[in-house]
Order: sequence, then C-alpha cells, then structure tokens
Amino acid sequence: MSGEGPPEPVFREPWEAQAFAMTVLLHERGLFTWGEWAQALGAQIASAAGPRTAACDPAAEKSYYQHWLAALESLVAAKGVSSADELTRYQRAWEHAAHRTPHGQSIDLQPQDLGG
Repeated sequence: MSGEGPPEPVFREPWEAQAFAMTVLLHERGLFTWGEWAQALGAQIASAAGPRTAACDPAAEKSYYQHWLAALESLVAAKGVSSADELTRYQRAWEHAAHRTPHGQSIDLQPQDLGG
C-alpha cells in the first residue's frame, strides 16, 4: 500500500470530538439509548436534506458533525435536560466569549457572556 497518504482525521475540528464525547458520555449516563440516538441523528440528517436540486450549493450544506450536534441538542431538549432557549443562550454566550478571547488562548466563559 505504498503511495497512499496519511489517513484523514476522524475529527476536522476540536468541537467535533467534543460533541462526539458528550454524546458518548450522555449515553453512558443513561440519558438515551443508542437506538434513540440513531433515530435522532437520522431524523436530523433527513430533515436537513430536504429536496435536492442541481442548484444546491455543497459549501452551504452542513457537515456531518453539525448534524451530529444539532441532533444532540434536540435530544437533550426532548429529554428535558435543557431547553432549546437555554441551549441558544449558551451558544450565544460561547460565541461572545470566543469573540473577546485572543487567538490561541483558551476560551473562558464568564458571567457577562451569559448576559448576567
């Protein structure tokens, strides 16, 4: 098998690995079964696909792990662990914290990021 390049990484971005790890941990803690997870992920991908046309822009399509994260958020909200509003609030807080954090430094979520 000479001439082959190195294998592509499983995760292209750190957040993808984190979303994967959160899913595994929540499953291990009994929040949902793998069957429930598979159904949630499949439903997310199917609903996002919608009708396909030749004019679709592949660059505008979500990555697999964007679907993964959306399915995880949906399942967590459906299980009553968090609400969609709370998840949106934390997403905005994270974006605010990331915006104020210099490149290359760890993001530190502060109370002011949550608006409180």
